[in-house]
Amino acid sequence: MRYLTAVFSALILMGSAALISVSSSAAKTPINAVATVGMVADAVRAIGGEHVKVDALMGTGIDPHSYRQTRSDVVKMGRSDVIFANGLYLEAQMEDLLLKLQERKPVFFIGEAIEPVKLEGSTAYSDRFDPHVWMSPTLWQGAVASVTQAFISMDPENEEDYQNNAVAYLAEIQELSEYGAKILKTVPKNRRVLVTAHDAFTYLGRDFDLEVVGIQGISTNSEAGLQRIEMLVKLLVDRKVTAVFVESSVSERNVRALVEGAAARGHTVEVGGELFSDAMGQSNTYEGTYIGMIDHNMTTVTRALGGEAPLQGMQGKLGAGH
Repeated sequence: MRYLTAVFSALILMGSAALISVSSSAAKTPINAVATVGMVADAVRAIGGEHVKVDALMGTGIDPHSYRQTRSDVVKMGRSDVIFANGLYLEAQMEDLLLKLQERKPVFFIGEAIEPVKLEGSTAYSDRFDPHVWMSPTLWQGAVASVTQAFISMDPENEEDYQNNAVAYLAEIQELSEYGAKILKTVPKNRRVLVTAHDAFTYLGRDFDLEVVGIQGISTNSEAGLQRIEMLVKLLVDRKVTAVFVESSVSERNVRALVEGAAARGHTVEVGGELFSDAMGQSNTYEGTYIGMIDHNMTTVTRALGGEAPLQGMQGKLGAGH
């Protein structure tokens, strides 16, 4: 616990630089918070605890790259006390609105609290970073720290509660990181290729030594042409890759094209499972939490690529079929 407290303190210092100033005099509890995506909402709920009411705009299966706010979303954000987004151009179609709202209320882009030197460049936009920072439990701890500092700045009277909640949540994320390192290292060297619908898993691959190949780019708005499909079919055949993965928030069409293309060349490739990329699982399920989402991804990838992982994941809570 002493180690985690030290880590938490360091992360708070790192995350605080990206926060806008918030007047604490107007703070009231429960704080009415709106989060854009499920991963951000999960962190906000975990840190805010009983002092915060959280409403997530995008649910299961929603692609944040192309999502446009609805009229009810605008009303929710307008009535909220604070808004939390991932940032890094994940919510590309909402960014202008979020920046305008930031002129009159606290809006925190928690992914942007992570030091740029730790981020990867975007393959879709030359002046942007890869926004899928939640795929790295280590990076996500920096985002969590910025949520913690945001609530402390708004509601200093409950600082101890927010800090305690953060320490507990960070301990879970650290356990998740250690679990991933343990199981993913069992994947044979010649099978450490992760092929997915779009390029959302770079940070996961970087953390756990996997070669990651996305059919589409970082943004699902980028189209995969026939030449790209043919190139990836050749990769599957030449490297003898036997599993590719679909995603819960992206069409399966391109992945199925790879499977069919490899079959036409006499090489069998199976769909290794469905991964959660830009959205978590169903609400009120283990996979509908950040921990469960990443546990599912790590466990599914490990087992499909020939490694060893428990059928029901780190905590024995995953559903059947892994």
